[in-house]
Amino acid sequence: CMNYMLPVSYAWGNFSVLAVGIWAIVQRDSLDAITMFLTGLLLTVLTDIIHISIFYPSHDYLSDAKRFSVGMAIFSLLLKPLSCYLVYRMYRERGGE
Repeated sequence: CMNYMLPVSYAWGNFSVLAVGIWAIVQRDSLDAITMFLTGLLLTVLTDIIHISIFYPSHDYLSDAKRFSVGMAIFSLLLKPLSCYLVYRMYRERGGE
């Protein structure tokens, strides 16, 4: 997000899901919050794949800062299925079916 290689929609999507995640953690009895968080995580997995594949720079224009930025975006994308699984377990604990 800090290298401006990916568009602003990438940052807005991930930060809004982060805000919903904080809301879901704070309100422990809310099933709606955890459902919105899980849906947002699943949606950002899809949009992250699209953003990274479309806006990946060519090898000629890849500086160290851009390489680090892309690496962190890919690392975040790889950790999201684990996050989805943990949020799903939290959803089940709160009474979701």
